[in-house]
Amino acid sequence: MSLSLGDPAPEFTLPDQTGTPVSLASLRGQRVVIYFYPKDDTPGCTKEACGFRDQWSRYAELGIKVLGISKDGAASHGKFIAKYNLPFTLLSDPDPCPVAAAYGSYGLKTFMGRESMGMMRHTFVVDAAGKLELFYLKVKAEQMAEQILSDLKLG
Repeated sequence: MSLSLGDPAPEFTLPDQTGTPVSLASLRGQRVVIYFYPKDDTPGCTKEACGFRDQWSRYAELGIKVLGISKDGAASHGKFIAKYNLPFTLLSDPDPCPVAAAYGSYGLKTFMGRESMGMMRHTFVVDAAGKLELFYLKVKAEQMAEQILSDLKLG
């Protein structure tokens, strides 16, 4: 990955679960957690999303915006949000996943001995000035939401 801490976060505009465009630039002035995940309503992705849901009051209290990004479309995101009562925004980055690629979060993966192109489970924290404050390339889905708060000394 070519991104480093302190680098400007790659800009993007992607549709949310309702089809409304969301741009990173529009969130300047607040911290933003961007987490890339492979697929809605799968075991690891559900654990990660529910972790953010369960810590939501702390994130909201601190003014931190959470954005989940996968290849899934708006309809899938809407069902995932409704099923698990997710209080944050999910964005669609369809193939060839240009936003995930800009963050080094789309590429060749190996699962059960098979290689394929796909979304990698990576998480980034963008500071209020739009720079990369933290990033996680080895994500433990169940612990990510708490880990960020701890690492930011906010937990």
